[in-house]
Amino acid sequence: MNKRDLTVRLSDFITDAALRRLVEHAVDEDLGRGDVTSDLLVPADAEARAVVRTRADGVIAGLEVMALVFEVADPHVKVAPLVEDGNSVGRDQDLAIVSGPTRGMLHGERVALNFLQRLSGVATLTARYVEATRSGRARIVDTRKTTPGLRALEKYAVRAGGGFNHRRDLSDAMLIKDNHLAAIAARRLSLVEAVKTARVSMPHTMKIEIEVDRLDQIPDALAAGADILLLDNMSTEELRQAVALIGGRAITEASGGVNLATIGEIAATGVDVISVGALTHSAPVLDIGLDFGV
Repeated sequence: MNKRDLTVRLSDFITDAALRRLVEHAVDEDLGRGDVTSDLLVPADAEARAVVRTRADGVIAGLEVMALVFEVADPHVKVAPLVEDGNSVGRDQDLAIVSGPTRGMLHGERVALNFLQRLSGVATLTARYVEATRSGRARIVDTRKTTPGLRALEKYAVRAGGGFNHRRDLSDAMLIKDNHLAAIAARRLSLVEAVKTARVSMPHTMKIEIEVDRLDQIPDALAAGADILLLDNMSTEELRQAVALIGGRAITEASGGVNLATIGEIAATGVDVISVGALTHSAPVLDIGLDFGV
């Protein structure tokens, strides 16, 4: 079992109050008007013990969320984790022991596993991308292509998998994309003029990123004072030329057409950052189960 250097905490991404609201909503959604099966078949005073166990190799994220689900379902249910977020685990590895009122455990089981499987899936896929670029210097980052309502948790899971985060929301930085460029052109402003106007109202600490999809757009983006250039859907040869043309005057970020088959070649072009939407929008869940009777 390997442990990543997870230097962030879940509380760095979401407040305790916000996390509890999210979990309470998820538990309410699943319980509906009550768990008719468990409440009619299981005695109110029944106690049980169960193990949360992997059914596939992966990287774990979301243990704290899982524990909170059981607490919300029944505060008498206790969760004893056996690993930590960021751990690489094998198939059939025990992750936690859950014990307490049987009904409470059954009320929280599905929601707890949904969160843990989803976040561990994101961490696992992220770890694969990070490993595929380990020999280079490019940083793997996520995007805003996240599950609505779960962005904070999914971005935390990316960190658990060894990746990094792009903007958490639209207020983090200015990112001028193709539709913004079209809106600027409709005002008959140059990119340099538009960015100059924006800088008047921006904090001096905020960075500006400009998207380009052609090499001939780079000089204007640099002239506008871009801190970061988003090189969108460029071929690997174009990426190499772009890195050389920029010459360290801005951070270079490759985006578009990134998958596990292409990321090695993209990283070899010398870009500083590679953003991968798939980390959150296409990550398969990690198969994890909860088994009673241990």
